[in-house]
Amino acid sequence: LLRDPASAAEALRRGLLRRADAERCVAERTHLAALAENPSLPADLVERLAADSDGAVRLAVSLRPELDEARRMSIDFTVGDLDGGDGVWWVRDGPADPEVLRRAAASAHPLLRRAAARSPHLQLGLLRRLARTGDPVVENRLGVHHPDASEEVLMRVYARLGGTFSAWMAETHPRFPREGLAARYADHPDGNYRRLAVRDPAATPALIERLSHDPEVWTRQAAAGDPRLPLRRLREALHVPELASSAGANPALPEDEMAAVLDRAGVSA
Repeated sequence: LLRDPASAAEALRRGLLRRADAERCVAERTHLAALAENPSLPADLVERLAADSDGAVRLAVSLRPELDEARRMSIDFTVGDLDGGDGVWWVRDGPADPEVLRRAAASAHPLLRRAAARSPHLQLGLLRRLARTGDPVVENRLGVHHPDASEEVLMRVYARLGGTFSAWMAETHPRFPREGLAARYADHPDGNYRRLAVRDPAATPALIERLSHDPEVWTRQAAAGDPRLPLRRLREALHVPELASSAGANPALPEDEMAAVLDRAGVSA
C-alpha cells in the first residue's frame, strides 16, 4: 500500500506503522500531514513533526487524541476560517462518546470544538459552552445538527447564512422562534427576514397579503402558501407563475379551486 501513490496517504494515516517506514517518510518528507495523524506513530516522531516547517503537518499533530491540552495548544498551528474539523477522526467517529465530546468541546482548539459541534448527542452543558465560543462555524453546526440549539443561536445562524441550505435548516429547527417575528421583521430591509414574519402565529391576514406582494420572491411564495392569505389573493396567486405552486399547496384552497387546478393541468381528480 505504501508503494501505491493512490493508497499511500491513507495507509500512512490509518495503517499500523513500522518505525522504519515512518522514519523514511519523515526523511523523504512524504505525506507528512497524513503520517502525523497515524495513531501508531512513535512519540519522538510526533514531537519532531510538531515542529515541522509545514503548517499543515503541525496542525495535524495538534489534533492527535493522546495530547493533553497544554501540549496541544503549545503547537504553532493555524486554522482556516471555514475549516469544520471534519477530518478529526477520533471526534468524528465517536459522536455519542461522552468523554470524547467532553474533551473536544472543552478544548481551546477550534477544530476540536467545531468537530464536537456536529454531534447531536452533546450534553446540555457542553452545548451551552460551545454556544458561548463566538465561533460562527461552531454556531452553524449547532444550529444544523443539535436538537437543543437555543433560539439565539438559531437566529444568529439564520442571520449569517440567510438564503442558504444551512439557514433553511436553522429556520426549520423545532426550536426556531415563531412568536414576535411579524413585529420584528415584517418591515425589515432584507427579504429573507420579511419572510420570517409569515411564521409568526400572530401575523394578520392583511400582513400575509402584503407579504404576498413582496419584492422578494421567497417571501411572496411563503405568504402564498399560508392559510391566512385572503381567498381573493389566494385565487390570484394561482395564476402567478412563481406563486402557483405555493398557492396550490395552500391548505386553505377550496376544493373547487383544487379541482380547477387539476383540470387545467389535465389531471383527473
